[in-house]
Amino acid sequence: MPTPPLPRPDRHPRARIPDGLPAPGRFAHLHPDDGACLMEAAALLATGRFTDSPPGTHPVLAALARAVNDAVGEPTRLALWPLAADLAEAGPADRAYGPRLVGTVVDAASRVRPGSRRLRRRGAACHARARRLARARTPAAPARLADLLWWRGPGHHHLEHALGVLLTAPDADRRLALLLRRAVAEARATAPPGPARADTPARPARSARGGPP
Repeated sequence: MPTPPLPRPDRHPRARIPDGLPAPGRFAHLHPDDGACLMEAAALLATGRFTDSPPGTHPVLAALARAVNDAVGEPTRLALWPLAADLAEAGPADRAYGPRLVGTVVDAASRVRPGSRRLRRRGAACHARARRLARARTPAAPARLADLLWWRGPGHHHLEHALGVLLTAPDADRRLALLLRRAVAEARATAPPGPARADTPARPARSARGGPP
């Protein structure tokens, strides 16, 4: 689904931290007094709990947000901070959202490394899966299992590899911030009303947050 044009992230150098949130920082934190990553801030807004995986955020989007938060410089991180409120309720009902988002990130990496056949193949596979899921009518339980297996396997691996390529770009902060803004806009546009859905795939267990998800 096409998304509306979004402002360039570097046009928000003085974005204000929402009231009551800890100071933005990289990586995971033990307590809000130590600061918070973007997803920890979203969790505080959504549930009052200090975690980086709030139930109202699609796990693929949450993984992207954590990686972008940890990778960008302080000015860009501060400019992205107001997104915490939108991330708190960004759980689209569309099963195709996860592979479509990974495919979008892989496509962005392909523009950094246009000669990579691996990236082209992975992007095409993600978009093909998204198209299949958009037409699928699989019962809820098998759908949850299939989505979980994909995300914990090729989906997570493709996202991690693509983010690593994007980080080599001279303007990596701008590219990553724009990707995250667009991903949040799409998730919010397709999120169902009411409580967060329980049928989105759980995220893989995360290491010490030393790099991409």
